[in-house]
Amino acid sequence: MPEPEIDAPSGALSRAKQGRERILGAIREAAIAEFSRHGFKGASTKAIAERAGLTKPQLHYYISSKEELYEELLYSVLNGWSGAFIFDSNSDDPKKVLSSYVRKKLDYALDNPGLSRIFTTEVLGGGRNLGKYWPVAVKSTQQKVDLINRWIAEGRMRAVDAKVLLMQIWGMTQHYADYGVQVHIMLGLAPDEPIDREHIVRELTTFVLLGCGLAPD
Repeated sequence: MPEPEIDAPSGALSRAKQGRERILGAIREAAIAEFSRHGFKGASTKAIAERAGLTKPQLHYYISSKEELYEELLYSVLNGWSGAFIFDSNSDDPKKVLSSYVRKKLDYALDNPGLSRIFTTEVLGGGRNLGKYWPVAVKSTQQKVDLINRWIAEGRMRAVDAKVLLMQIWGMTQHYADYGVQVHIMLGLAPDEPIDREHIVRELTTFVLLGCGLAPD
């Protein structure tokens, strides 16, 4: 639905824009919460609207459908991963590159737990909305695999299955988002108590580097 055209001072237009951005932000956060808890099928636009402090008609003024909103959130995860999880192009040191990769993956998981769970729920449901993503993911992963295999061929790290190594890193880091309740219980933390991510990064990085025959710092 198009916005009505009005003549207004620039200050009023700026406030209107800020108001719209605030509402869209509330919708996004509400959608992340609902989709991450209930998946696409279980989430409803009524629940999203209520969580965002809107009526259902008000919600549909800003979004056309639940499907469009879900796809937007799902692909924001994938675009975030594509942008953040390339190997460090400024370094050709296996230890530095892998250490940086582990940290970025864990940081993203802890900073975006809801988005991470949306992706996991989609995969567990068969990944029917991920058709456009897989070719990009396979290409990106193969680039990393080729670099790791070159390091192995050059004798710079232990011979490993590069694809399995990457999937192990994904699983270990994303665990802290997808199983956040279990993590807090096992670490003896209150539900809203922050995790000591530096400790987790050190442990995961040491585990990965030792597995690759590299001495951790």
